[in-house]
Amino acid sequence: MSPSNTALNLQANWQPLCSTADLVAGSGIVALAGGQQVALFYLPDTEQQVFAIGNRDPKSGANVIGRGLVGNLGGDLVIASPLYKQHFRLSDGSCLEYPEQQLPVWPARVQGERVEILG
Repeated sequence: MSPSNTALNLQANWQPLCSTADLVAGSGIVALAGGQQVALFYLPDTEQQVFAIGNRDPKSGANVIGRGLVGNLGGDLVIASPLYKQHFRLSDGSCLEYPEQQLPVWPARVQGERVEILG
């Protein structure tokens, strides 16, 4: 597939999740995408600005990741689960303390007044 076809294909798969007015800087909110809860973290001082990661904590099974605390560990932006305090990289969903734990992640972007994920 040529780069222009790839760009068109990717553009067609972006889906809006919420408005930028719904976001809270340095914090998370939760939205539904295809029946799955997605935690969105708005970090306006970073290059990417919005990160989308699964909301279900793999250790407890509870949908709480969107309530976690954002931090920086070893140069990685992370979210700390509010229940067991394990840290997940916002970039790839991997867990720092338990490598067998993984959260799904989606590419996310701000388009005007909309927040969208690729999926």
